[in-house]
Amino acid sequence: MINLQPDTLIKNPQGCHVVSSVEVPADAAQVWAIVGDFAGFDRFIPALSHTEMTGEGVSSLRKKVFKDGNVVVEQLNSRDEQARRMTWTTIYNTLGVANLWAAMQVESLSAGKSRATWTIIAEPAAGGDEALPGFRDFVQGFADDAMGNVLKLFV
Repeated sequence: MINLQPDTLIKNPQGCHVVSSVEVPADAAQVWAIVGDFAGFDRFIPALSHTEMTGEGVSSLRKKVFKDGNVVVEQLNSRDEQARRMTWTTIYNTLGVANLWAAMQVESLSAGKSRATWTIIAEPAAGGDEALPGFRDFVQGFADDAMGNVLKLFV
């Protein structure tokens, strides 16, 4: 008889750590309404065709479908409306990412000014340590483009 034990494919990534941050000339609540909308990343990532949601709140799933046919499925891990931050984990994708954890946070800097920060920790699906520099550049570029688009929504 085989003794089955609990297991999971979801692991916290150890690969590259990327941070993309923009100062936005808008109130933190206005910026959070954009970047804190787990179902609404297509507002600042133009490569997305659409997003399909399953469930609501923590543990909900989003399926991001890209215009080029790529797909990413993510689970919302935590959300704090007061602190304006949330975290999520990728559980399936066709982008060549093995494991990915991300966080989005918005902080108030002053009246009418805030900072939105996207933190990503991820590992490439193939290539190991040799693939990390190119993979890091890909992830950083993607995050920087998205956050630049957030800024454009308010200027």
